[in-house]
Amino acid sequence: MSSEINIKAEKAKVEETIRDCIEWPFPEKNVERLYSSLAKDSSFFIFHPDAASTMIGYDAFDKMIKGVFLDERLHPISTTIKDLRINLSHGGDVAWFSCLLDDIGEFGERRWEWKNCRWTGVLEETNGKWLIYQMHFSLPSD
Repeated sequence: MSSEINIKAEKAKVEETIRDCIEWPFPEKNVERLYSSLAKDSSFFIFHPDAASTMIGYDAFDKMIKGVFLDERLHPISTTIKDLRINLSHGGDVAWFSCLLDDIGEFGERRWEWKNCRWTGVLEETNGKWLIYQMHFSLPSD
């Protein structure tokens, strides 16, 4: 890793991007905060706990956000990131993270609770901004 890179500062920027991605509904649904954290191209993807919800490409994600997360029936309750670990590549322009996530909310009468969801992702610094290119969410089965 280049000696010119301030590792602590870069990790703080990466953490801010991660938080923008998941905490954007609080206190209001600030979708621009979410969108600013993501790579907006066809290489973006997300694996969710269920295979049907896999997202390939930013356009698919954008469609889901507009159709589900911006729906007035959706009410996020809380999001907590635990045990966040961030690593940087030797060149300092790629980062990967892992954490445990508690994400709780309601959609109409239906409540969701992701407790101790394992969340990992890969980011790249693009034009001076950290962006998430891939995410993987999985729920423990034990």
